[in-house]
Amino acid sequence: MRRASIRAASIVESATSGMAAQARALKLKGVDVISLSQGEPDFPTPEFICDAAKKAIDSGKYFSYPPTGGYVDLKEAIALKYKIENGVGYNPSNIVVCNGAKQALSSTILSVLDPGDEAIILGPFWVSYYAQVTLAGGKPIVINGKFENGFKPPIDQLEEAINNKTRLIIFSSPSNPTGVVYPKKDLEQIANLVLRYPDVLVISDEIYEHINYTNARVSFASLPGMFERTITINGFGKCFAMTGWRVGYLAAPEWIASEVTKMQGHLSSSNSSIAQRAALAALTGDNTSVRNMVSEYRQRRDMVHNLFGSIPGVETVLPDGAFYFFPKVSRYYGSKAAGIEIRNSDDLCTYLLKEAHVALVPGSAFGDDECVRLSYAASRQELSPALTRIQEAIHKLEMVQYA
Repeated sequence: MRRASIRAASIVESATSGMAAQARALKLKGVDVISLSQGEPDFPTPEFICDAAKKAIDSGKYFSYPPTGGYVDLKEAIALKYKIENGVGYNPSNIVVCNGAKQALSSTILSVLDPGDEAIILGPFWVSYYAQVTLAGGKPIVINGKFENGFKPPIDQLEEAINNKTRLIIFSSPSNPTGVVYPKKDLEQIANLVLRYPDVLVISDEIYEHINYTNARVSFASLPGMFERTITINGFGKCFAMTGWRVGYLAAPEWIASEVTKMQGHLSSSNSSIAQRAALAALTGDNTSVRNMVSEYRQRRDMVHNLFGSIPGVETVLPDGAFYFFPKVSRYYGSKAAGIEIRNSDDLCTYLLKEAHVALVPGSAFGDDECVRLSYAASRQELSPALTRIQEAIHKLEMVQYA
């Protein structure tokens, strides 16, 4: 008898992966689909990083299992990076190298969250936060920032939600899906609230830290009293164009790092030896390529923002970082075209894939059904025609004027 576990049945497929799969399936049929669904940099991994991996292979020294929590020299480089760039005094014993930032998150949540514990997720949120809390037996509590307040969750709602059952607060800055960068004063308000609850830990997802168009770059662990309360998640995929290399890491108090290392030892063992050599080169080499990528992302952001401005009824917040737009599209809910009734963000994404052959991700997956997510990590040669197609498809819909 086919029977999935209750745990597996409690979650749904990642909407990001699902839309990407639909786009690939249409492409295989010969349809000219432009996929703006995944946060996948279109840049190749910088050459000097690839060269480090080749050198590691040729040396013949890296064909054995690495230490479960990562090579010491890579952990030392990560700790040094945090001391210099972020003002956080991590040591190698605070670092765990994982198979991507996603595993760093899941292993952390499994290591600190008990069944029945509450985890407050500041939204709109990355799709896997909710699923990972659910898989651990926790209770996700979502506090959503709305379009009207720049997608920043109100601190008074967070204060109302936190209680003696709260174990975790989870957020990302720069944010996926909104691109919002939390200013220091907002992070300080969260920190001051956390200090009132001694059992509460914070997961600060900083995977997009270098893709930041503001002067505000604050690691949550650097705030007073937060070093012992914070698990910082990061990785190499987004900023160094290394998504396929699958190298992520976390930085945390030693007791948490130790528990996560133990958890990882049973779930996946260590991260790839060759990928870790590439990651070390990325951290210690010339970061000109990163600056060039960020400069290009900023230009793409501005281009997409201007193009969105020509679509009536679609409202946008200019992102401060990452490489996503999260436009509000709900004024078209209630319309119908191409045999599809547009009732929500899922319907609109289905319509745009069918009519415009552009893949986006429904905002419902991120906790806000009024919006959809678009990744501008794609090339300009794809972004410009994609926005033109979106504009033409939306013009076929009837905008609903709300009172």
